[in-house]
Amino acid sequence: MFRLGHAAGGAWREAVDACLVQLGSGAGATLGFVYMSDRLAGEAAAILERLQRETGVRDWVGTVGLGVIATGTEYFDEPALAVLLADFPPGEFSVFSGRSRPPPPGSRTPSGADAAHFAVVHGDPYTEDIPALVEDMSHKVASGFLVGGLASSRTVMFQVANGLLRGGLSGVVLSSGIPVAIRVSQGCAPLAARHRITRAEGNVIVTLDGRPALDVFREDVGEVLARDLARAARYIHAALPVAGSDTGDYLVRNLVGFDARQRLLAIGAEVEPGMPLMFCRRDGAAARDDLERTLDSLAGEFRGPPRGALYFSCVGRGENLFGERSVELGIIRDRLGDLPLAGFFCNGEISHDRLYGYTGVLTVFL
Repeated sequence: MFRLGHAAGGAWREAVDACLVQLGSGAGATLGFVYMSDRLAGEAAAILERLQRETGVRDWVGTVGLGVIATGTEYFDEPALAVLLADFPPGEFSVFSGRSRPPPPGSRTPSGADAAHFAVVHGDPYTEDIPALVEDMSHKVASGFLVGGLASSRTVMFQVANGLLRGGLSGVVLSSGIPVAIRVSQGCAPLAARHRITRAEGNVIVTLDGRPALDVFREDVGEVLARDLARAARYIHAALPVAGSDTGDYLVRNLVGFDARQRLLAIGAEVEPGMPLMFCRRDGAAARDDLERTLDSLAGEFRGPPRGALYFSCVGRGENLFGERSVELGIIRDRLGDLPLAGFFCNGEISHDRLYGYTGVLTVFL
């Protein structure tokens, strides 16, 4: 059983009270996920203490975001709180942080399940080596899969891992006895052509397929967008296909500069000759289509009603991408029903062993 509470506006005590009413008794719950908007960041310690005391749930994980997410609802730029209680069996999960290590690989739970199989993680975007920490953590779970996101805030950054902490990576490791289904919605539509980087220096691409990179870009995006490169950069991004992916996965990176004289382009990632590259279109229509396809692909993994879910969405999505508040979460609710779901708007999303941008990462507990 999963239980959800969410509220916005007013003083922090009122938001916590509203969540507690929706959650009901904490009896039977063993783990809490809590996501707070940055408008409540100054009261984070008091909020966590109150939730622990009133629910009786000892173990909590979560973080801060510019906005928080609940079933069918987005709260953005306002004091808001989303709380999800889970009833995972004791011994089948373990909260970790820099203060507490996860179970070692190969260890077993009392039920005989693999103790370190999968993890939900939250990170600090100001930690310089966060991509390396994500990759390293993925090697510490048997499936190699992490989900989560980096905190986003105009004030203080923090994570929740049985207390408040800053920096690095934290979260909860789940055993193989807790089945999940994971999907990533890119929010983009790749353009037709796939290219090979043939010359590059750092993040500057000199040639694609042996031709000036900017010439190739202009051909791909079409005559109208090619006339106004600044406008094109708002809609078109670079997509770096993930090696070995059997799902066509790719990492989306911004176009950060053009040199019309030398016909170069720069992207928000270091690249090397030999790497594949595509261009992709990002707008509300492409995002909606991709999210609906992503949700439809989940149907085959449900052998019964799903129990609960977590959703981590880029701060550039939500109302900014779909045009209106809660459209993105409404699409998910239309497909999954009134499933207890919580999450937040991230400064970078985590899936598998990589840090993404512009994505929505959905985890459904089966």
